[in-house]
Amino acid sequence: MKPITDHDLAINRRYFFGKSATGIGVAALASLLAKEANGQQKSLATSNGPGYDPGLTGPTHFAPKVKRVIYLCQSGAPSHIDTFDYKPSLEKLDGQELPASVRMGQRLTGMTAGQKSFAVAKSFMPFQQHGESGQWISDLMPHHGKIADDICIVKSMHTEAINHDPAITFFQTGHQQPGRPSLGSWVSYGLGSESENLPAYAVLLDKNSDTQAQPLYSRLWGSGFLPSNHQGVKLRSVGDPVLYLNDPTNASLDDKRQLLDSLSQLNELRQTEVGDPEIQTRIAAYEMSYRMQMSVPELTDTSDEPESTFDLYGEDAKVPGTHAANCLLARRLSERGVRFVQIYHRGWDHHGGLPTRHPKIAKEVDQGSSALIQDLKQRGLLKDTLVIWGGEFGRTVYKQGNSKNYGRDHHPRCFSIWMAGGGIKGGTSYGETDDFSYNIVDRETRGVHVHDLNATIMHLLGMNHERLTYRFQGRDYRLTDVHGKVVKGVLS
Repeated sequence: MKPITDHDLAINRRYFFGKSATGIGVAALASLLAKEANGQQKSLATSNGPGYDPGLTGPTHFAPKVKRVIYLCQSGAPSHIDTFDYKPSLEKLDGQELPASVRMGQRLTGMTAGQKSFAVAKSFMPFQQHGESGQWISDLMPHHGKIADDICIVKSMHTEAINHDPAITFFQTGHQQPGRPSLGSWVSYGLGSESENLPAYAVLLDKNSDTQAQPLYSRLWGSGFLPSNHQGVKLRSVGDPVLYLNDPTNASLDDKRQLLDSLSQLNELRQTEVGDPEIQTRIAAYEMSYRMQMSVPELTDTSDEPESTFDLYGEDAKVPGTHAANCLLARRLSERGVRFVQIYHRGWDHHGGLPTRHPKIAKEVDQGSSALIQDLKQRGLLKDTLVIWGGEFGRTVYKQGNSKNYGRDHHPRCFSIWMAGGGIKGGTSYGETDDFSYNIVDRETRGVHVHDLNATIMHLLGMNHERLTYRFQGRDYRLTDVHGKVVKGVLS
């Protein structure tokens, strides 16, 4: 222990000026704090009147279409050509060389930049029309046919990122470089949780069955420079659902309550002394931990679900950590007031063996993803829940590798995701790609950029993405930076 060093580290700007400044220093302090306070209030508090605390449940910028979000992130990037972007034109183009006029000098990854041939490969799976809407969906995802009339397939997504880590970081934080708050953290900061006993933001990781799956990092659900109570809380499928939730001493609830009250008093004294806002976050974390000791075991115990639930989600829903089980937990979290639930499924990165590996991964997520929509719908929750399914970019129409064991390389120019729930036009597709599914050809739009998607998510939650900001190091930051437009074409 080094008391002097510890004391130096504890001193922040407010503490330094508050303890040492007089005269002009005090005036300067007042000016700085006023500017900081004004910048901080540019969040939801701007339009909600005095006394509103950003980050707590309260009025939004305008009437929301949804109360909560479930994001099914398909890490590794599914092939849009083999899932949701039906291209009968590829039947005739199959095996032909991709014209240079289509590529238009596109930057390629190092995995295919040196290839001598760019032979077009049609989808290895047939497509069928489903539902009253006649949505074209690949046989790779047969259960999705049951929700064809509920989902809007966005076929004109695009991004600048061409490698996995920057691309998934972009989707999750609005920036390709690490360090920014995640989408779920921004939602937590803007709206808070509807539940007193569960966090606003929960994260579930599916079991990984692909040995070449891309890694995931906790910063993808981190709070960045936002207060740390807005970071995602990861629920585990093995051992205790949340680390350090159980007390190894088996102390009584009364004893725990007395301990937390004493800690709170000490933290309040420290907060008065040094003015560190993170201390308030620590107090809130202790209190949430206390309440979660009772709420989380009940949440994760699915024995109270009827057998019809497992008929819908499949037998995998009884196996902790599977996609089906996590989709069921996402529904249970959502109906208990959790604002943002993120599920990550890895293993879609197939540079080789695509026709054999893609079906395996698709089977792991198909029924659970479809069941989630059906379950929410029959419970009346889909009307105020937004569900998103998609990866960080698409895959190339040309083959990577030999013809028998080929793969598809990264493709950021166009790819497909789907959205469902409140405020979304179900049974529709949005955007259009060319005959090669290589470029966006929308006549009226520029496609849907990552910033546009995030702006639309915020809009559906009742938040203006341009007004939800947080001042950090002298600058006002927001999820969409200086970009993003609400995609009105997907809205009902």
